[in-house]
Amino acid sequence: MSPISAPAPLAAKEAASVFQSVRAQTETLVAPLSEADMMLQSMEDASPAKWHLAHTTWFFEEFILKPRDPDYRTIDDRFAFLFNSYYVQAGPRHARDKRGLVSRPGTSEVMDYRHHVEAGLHSILDANRDDANDIAALVELGCHHEMQHQELLITDLLHALSYNPLLPAYRDPQPMPVTQEISLTFTSHDGGLREIGHGGTGFAYDCENPRHQTYIAPFQLADRPVTNRDWIAFMEDGGYLNPTLWLMDGWATTQREEWTSPLYWWSEDDVWWSFTLRGPQPVNLDAPVVHVSYYEADAFARWAGARLPTEAEWEVAASLKPIEGNFLESTALRPLPNGGLWGDVWEWTQSPFTPYPGFTPPDGAIGEYNGKFMINQMVLRGGSCATPLAQMRPTYRTFSYPHQRWQMLGLRLAKDDTRG
Repeated sequence: MSPISAPAPLAAKEAASVFQSVRAQTETLVAPLSEADMMLQSMEDASPAKWHLAHTTWFFEEFILKPRDPDYRTIDDRFAFLFNSYYVQAGPRHARDKRGLVSRPGTSEVMDYRHHVEAGLHSILDANRDDANDIAALVELGCHHEMQHQELLITDLLHALSYNPLLPAYRDPQPMPVTQEISLTFTSHDGGLREIGHGGTGFAYDCENPRHQTYIAPFQLADRPVTNRDWIAFMEDGGYLNPTLWLMDGWATTQREEWTSPLYWWSEDDVWWSFTLRGPQPVNLDAPVVHVSYYEADAFARWAGARLPTEAEWEVAASLKPIEGNFLESTALRPLPNGGLWGDVWEWTQSPFTPYPGFTPPDGAIGEYNGKFMINQMVLRGGSCATPLAQMRPTYRTFSYPHQRWQMLGLRLAKDDTRG
């Protein structure tokens, strides 16, 4: 069984070009980092930059080179233990919360490992093989996997740097554009029986399939994300202090964690500040709010007299919009004002991450990519300022636990359309 559902995978030559481009982008992201930066791990959910470099390399080695190239020899057999993540069928793994303690191999050795695997990949792609299409499909999956880790790499780094009292910047500070408040308006969408899920010929993860019909009631979707200005009004109205706005688990979490604002925010001389990848900056009132949990997003929506959209509603609306916005390629590395439907922040939906009707995971360890996470997590849509543009399509589903905040997580409001 193919690990992806796209019936027309990349040709080998095209796969080699995409592979080279993605690998180069990852190395560009780590170029500003010191050896010490590469080791930082601030919590179990996050991983060191060096581990991301090695794990994405292990993925290509484990799922393509080892099973497909009998002449391939790994640079170090021990790396399979160090750099596996959660693939139980691929063998034992180093403890997730101890990745920051692996000082050796050093960064230079990890880079040697990357280049060794890259040479092996190019060699197998250059060969005239009967299974060339299958290999190209696996390379495409590996490239999208690495793009996901590009986003994780810099958001994990942001979390780690936030613990440094000096609040160092990953990239040079840049001032936010001066903007004006954009009023909150909604666009109405008709209901009915609609199709969602992937059904095209391009790349998609297994969890985006199969395409299927679902009923959607008439709804309204906000024309912009919730902004920092909106969020400050919620805070000033006692949103974090009013238990009637919160789900039970959300209220327990916010009390236990003592949440009073989004992650990375603090107040100084009556001005709200936030720590960003470009260092400490005053909160831009008209930029989308970011680093809020599902619990916070749901409480805000109740306070605003609205709700979060379902993922089906979001996908139906997104299918009408071109995919353009503030993604990783813009190098802004933070949400910008005047955001549209795509980019800036991942948007929480009220939909749990569960399988679509008829979903079947691929055979083998590759089937662990998404299927075993389809419990206790919520779907987000739309990509963020840290997401590579090539990842995006209307059907793309990512997911997080309701309490998580360190990713670029925001929200957009929805309402039932009761105009009759």
